[in-house]
Amino acid sequence: MTGEITLRGLVLPVGGIRDKLLAAHRVGMKTVILPRRNEVDLDELPDEVRKTLQFVLVERIEQVWKAALLPAEGKPAKSGHKRKG
Repeated sequence: MTGEITLRGLVLPVGGIRDKLLAAHRVGMKTVILPRRNEVDLDELPDEVRKTLQFVLVERIEQVWKAALLPAEGKPAKSGHKRKG
């Protein structure tokens, strides 16, 4: 995710989106969370990069939490530790 957040939970646009998305593509990321107001910056991306990334456009921090922190539907949450026994 890239962006800035106000104290009231609004996600603000940021600069350098093209370079950030090219870097995300280069390291193999599949999903990127972006401020909705940066959607116009997606036009600057090469088609082959745009096709490999899934974009989640957000306006509020609650949308970021849902996209980044909640498990995908139908998949169990991973706890990060193993149970003994």
